[in-house]
Amino acid sequence: MINGITNTVGSLIIRFLSFVGGVTYLAQEMWSHLWRRPFYPALIVEQMYQIGVRSLSLVSATAFSTGAVMALQFGFGLERFGGKYYVPKVVALSLVRELGPVFTSLMLAGRIGAGITAEIGSMNVTQQIDAIRALGTSPIKKIVIPRVLGCLIVLPLLTVIANFIGILASLFICQAELGLDPLFFYQKVVYTVVLTDFVVGVAKTLFFAAFISLVGCYYGMRTVGGTQGVGIATTKSVVTSSILIVTSDFALTKLFWIFEKWTQ
Repeated sequence: MINGITNTVGSLIIRFLSFVGGVTYLAQEMWSHLWRRPFYPALIVEQMYQIGVRSLSLVSATAFSTGAVMALQFGFGLERFGGKYYVPKVVALSLVRELGPVFTSLMLAGRIGAGITAEIGSMNVTQQIDAIRALGTSPIKKIVIPRVLGCLIVLPLLTVIANFIGILASLFICQAELGLDPLFFYQKVVYTVVLTDFVVGVAKTLFFAAFISLVGCYYGMRTVGGTQGVGIATTKSVVTSSILIVTSDFALTKLFWIFEKWTQ
């Protein structure tokens, strides 16, 4: 039994190190190809549309629900202690620094991460990627770079929109359920949320976007086994990128807090 546990742990460690090495190598390859000609701006714009515009409804619905639920829960909870007037501050700060970036990234990990892996995985098992190489074109430039850059550009913008929609939803709930004046709500949000909070939330999404796009491309490029392999790779991509987003959020939050204290 002990040998079985040891073998399992060893296998997990080897798979983890293989994953880290593979993603790191893919990022290095992407960086080296990024500055070489030819460039494909049309492909980047297309990915920005696929990732950003087509995800806007999903992100908006998630942000609206999150802001409304937070206002409702904090409002009813704090009202018992006479603290309902702190709801605008708590909700706005939580959305801008944490929940907006994290929830938006998780939604994109489920939709975009799965889409990237499935698309590239299908191309891989049908030998389309080999055909691109045979034509003398780098699959890194035509497949990986447009998706990574598109995600890096669009995810911060989606997060800004999600923050606005979430705060707007909490305003409606605070007015309808708690009886707070909209002008009072606006003043508290503007007073509480400073530029640093906004920058920290947006900066996190750059890391999350890299996790989603690179992990999706990595598993897509390594897909084998036909349609069944595509399904397995897609599942791994979504699970891995979601775990990376949730776990790295703590480390990023801690690093940003240290940086803020150091710059004060």
